[in-house]
Amino acid sequence: MDVKTTCLGVLAMGESSGYEIRKHFEEGPFSHFAEGGFGSIYPALNRLTADGLIDCSEQAQEKRPDKKVYRINERGFAALLDALGKAPAEDRYKSDLLFILFFADHMSPERLEGLIDARIAFYDEKLAHMSVRGADICGAGGAGPDFVCGFGQAVYQTARDYLNDNKAALIDRVTARRETNAAE
Repeated sequence: MDVKTTCLGVLAMGESSGYEIRKHFEEGPFSHFAEGGFGSIYPALNRLTADGLIDCSEQAQEKRPDKKVYRINERGFAALLDALGKAPAEDRYKSDLLFILFFADHMSPERLEGLIDARIAFYDEKLAHMSVRGADICGAGGAGPDFVCGFGQAVYQTARDYLNDNKAALIDRVTARRETNAAE
């Protein structure tokens, strides 16, 4: 999904400033499956405003510049629905950890164990965070947000379980290969 569409999606949930939109991507409902940084959000908001898909107003702030608040309009909501009606692109999964683990045969068992244990701890933290702050992270509720939040929890849990269940076998294979190579 392009950043203009994701911005429209955030604004469909309620008016927001650019900063508030970014928070949806960093720690809010979209933080686990969509990206949006200041470098892409503000150009998208400018384009959406120029295209007449969102409206912008300024709110005075004490001792700070005026805050721009954006809200989706009827044309913008129609554009969002049109974008949601198109087939989604394939999911892409990129992982530095998996790239590193691809070369496990060239690493020490201790390094592998440390990497995997750290990622398991990361998944444990994410799962705990999602269960404690589920409504905050997944939005105000509703069938869609609840489904997506549950999917995210299932992905993290499955990844965590795979690493936990298969760590010893990977380390054993790497250790055996090292011993075989040392004996030759």
